[in-house]
Amino acid sequence: MAAGTDDRDEESSPTESTTWSPFLEPRNAVLAGILIGGTLLLSRFYRSYLKRYPEAVNIAPDYWRKRSLFGRVTSVGDADNFRMFHTPGGRLAGWEWLPWRRVPKTRKELKEQTVHIRIAGIDAPEMAHFGRLAQPFSKEAFDFLTYYIQHRRVRAYVYKRDQYDRAVATVYVRKWLLRRDVGLQMLKRGWATVYEAKTGVEFGGLEYKYRRAEKWAKSRRKGMWSANKKDRESPREYKDRMRQAEQST
Repeated sequence: MAAGTDDRDEESSPTESTTWSPFLEPRNAVLAGILIGGTLLLSRFYRSYLKRYPEAVNIAPDYWRKRSLFGRVTSVGDADNFRMFHTPGGRLAGWEWLPWRRVPKTRKELKEQTVHIRIAGIDAPEMAHFGRLAQPFSKEAFDFLTYYIQHRRVRAYVYKRDQYDRAVATVYVRKWLLRRDVGLQMLKRGWATVYEAKTGVEFGGLEYKYRRAEKWAKSRRKGMWSANKKDRESPREYKDRMRQAEQST
């Protein structure tokens, strides 16, 4: 019996060797390696360039400060923030010309499908909300931002997610084939101030440029700086005054 068993074992070995031998041939091993490597590269390319993020909370941790979001502005909420529908790859990836890659238009379709953007480095006059009265020039600032970016394609270089689940970002829009920094344009026209805070302010390396733009607008009495000096109140001063008034009541 032992001899018979040995004979069967010896007969099965060539079969097993034959089964695996095609995969062990150098040519096939190279092809398999290329296939696996290509699959991994495609997966990485998709995650880096073609993956769509519905909201700021969905943005991958390794995306912040390294990448940008490209999309279409769907609404402007205040004079320093808006919502955009992320369209990774833009028209090259089929967005807005392929039937299945359309930007939704109704509020129902857009619900939980837009990234809330807070423009980095600037602070605009406050609209009326939370029971507070609107700050002077808030409507003019809001109207300008709406005119400047509403329904347009923008690119947002994202830095971090703030306490309101917004992506803090430097935002660019194309105007007459030129790329314009939206925050800088708000400052130049006097519809925003440089954001003032002790910590956590994001400028993306543009603080000096932003402060120069604010100084220029102030010297020429642009926008909110057209008010008399005694009547001027920055968004930061306004918010501090409102907070103090609420605490005292």
